Amino acid sequence: MKTSMGVKVGSNVTAYGATVVFLIPVYILVNLSIRPTGDLTPGIIPSSRATLDNFVSAWTTSSLPSAIVTSTLVTTISCVLVLALATMASYPLARSTARLSNTTFFVFMIGLLLPFQLALLPLYFQMRDIGLLGTIWSLVVVYVGVQMPFSVFLITTFIRSSVPLEFEEAGRIDGCSNMQVFWHVVIPLLRPVLGTCLILNAVGIWNDFFTPLIYLAGSPQMTIPMAIFQFVGQYVNNWPVIFASLIISMVPVLA
Repeated sequence: MKTSMGVKVGSNVTAYGATVVFLIPVYILVNLSIRPTGDLTPGIIPSSRATLDNFVSAWTTSSLPSAIVTSTLVTTISCVLVLALATMASYPLARSTARLSNTTFFVFMIGLLLPFQLALLPLYFQMRDIGLLGTIWSLVVVYVGVQMPFSVFLITTFIRSSVPLEFEEAGRIDGCSNMQVFWHVVIPLLRPVLGTCLILNAVGIWNDFFTPLIYLAGSPQMTIPMAIFQFVGQYVNNWPVIFASLIISMVPVLA
């Protein structure tokens, strides 16, 4: 069935209009980041005295460079562990027909219902007792635990719906062991859902402010949101530098 020209034009106009609406906040963010301090004109109006001094100040007068390294390490290690553990847990949950597997799957789903703040104090005391408080490993442990339920849910449902069992049976007929079937047959088919999990987990971990504020308080290490928060004062907020810092923090994720 051919699509009429009017439907195509309407779809394109809607898509481009939605894109413009989405880009308006980005434009305002960039515009405010390149205007000098003290310029109080509305953010929608282009700056007449554009400057890059705010980016220089954000990079040189704060802990932003080291915070980028810390955030990169925390995000990378956490995402790799989440994907590895969630994939190994999801495969048997998706393929096993035992009643215990379904029960285990629903136990993972309970983790989606319980808020992280419910275990805030017990986790804090536990990290203190094992000596991880003030290190990036406390964040890694918390992020892996918090992100596991959603990742297991996403990967398990994808395996059940989009990974045919016949592919695995063909691999076993060719002489593959269970581990070889998992590594050479199942994992390549999971690339779409693994990419989705990676993006969602990485963006959430990269932008998180509350968890590092709790577990890195009092230590020299800090993540990007904590470094940007240094520019926020009780009486004075350097908004152009804050906006410039936000743009700098976006670059690694976009890359």
